[in-house]
Amino acid sequence: MRDPGTPGVSVVICAYTEDRWEDVLAAVASVRAQSRPALETLLVVDHNRDLLDRLGKEYKETDDVRVLANAGPRGLSAGRNTGIAASRGDVVAFLDDDAVAERDWLKHFAEAYDDPRVMAVGGRTEPVWASGRRPDWFPEEFDWVVGCTYRGLPRGRVRVRNVLGGNASFRREAFDAAGGFATGIGRDGNKRPLGGEETELCIRLSRARPDAVLLIDDRAVIHHRVPEVRECFRYFRTRTYAEGLSKALVARSVGAEKGLESERRYTTRVLPAGVARGLRDALLARPGGAGRAGAIVAGVLAAAGGYAVGSVRARRGGVTFSVVGTGEGGGRD
Repeated sequence: MRDPGTPGVSVVICAYTEDRWEDVLAAVASVRAQSRPALETLLVVDHNRDLLDRLGKEYKETDDVRVLANAGPRGLSAGRNTGIAASRGDVVAFLDDDAVAERDWLKHFAEAYDDPRVMAVGGRTEPVWASGRRPDWFPEEFDWVVGCTYRGLPRGRVRVRNVLGGNASFRREAFDAAGGFATGIGRDGNKRPLGGEETELCIRLSRARPDAVLLIDDRAVIHHRVPEVRECFRYFRTRTYAEGLSKALVARSVGAEKGLESERRYTTRVLPAGVARGLRDALLARPGGAGRAGAIVAGVLAAAGGYAVGSVRARRGGVTFSVVGTGEGGGRD
């Protein structure tokens, strides 16, 4: 029986392909094993009838797991909005479909909401490399490329501009104030690996609720699988370019000052320090030092190129996105 003084937490997991079947089952199992139980787990399937039917059969006899079809356009943002609208919790948490949460994940999230000003809490995401180890050339400063916490983020429980969507939670009031995730930003099945939808939402939330507190608590840990295809430089370059495109959309929505506020510190402080470390390691004959320094430079150039292209497209009206409400929670008491 849940303590009536603590928020009920609904967990939303968005899935789109049967290729991740075992990953999805592991993600759900990790939620069901939490030390602080979730109120419910909502599996939102993105326009894949076979996967929807298969998951529906898998969890047909399970009271705490619901399987839903994405009620909006194809993509992660609409899938999350579908989960928000159907959820019953006072807090809605999001977990990637190829990640597993540590046992106290929800416990650390829930504790932060004792402060009524807190509108969002994110956690720490650790990579699980398919090859068994980090590629020597892959800089920790760019772990966001594979959906993980990167070097340069603050440690502990601290205030941030935005949380990272694959390991995050929001108070329901946040969506009431700011609306849901913007469609037209972020992942869309097998298309270019865009992102930025959680950044745009968090900035919009802070504008709607200037008193809102957004936190990262690095004790709320999940482990995110990194497939071999994402361990190669080609994916690294594609993803950094796509991030530039995404940042152009975010800046279009909320303005460049806010949209690039954290990125300025990252590019002027964190990345130069990473290049210096890589060059030092190269001089000391440590594996991958020169590669890491080169990857940082290449990543910056690719992201800058994507931002330039995205900005031109935005000015010409070649890209659009929309912000929608998330509706009332389904069946809330």
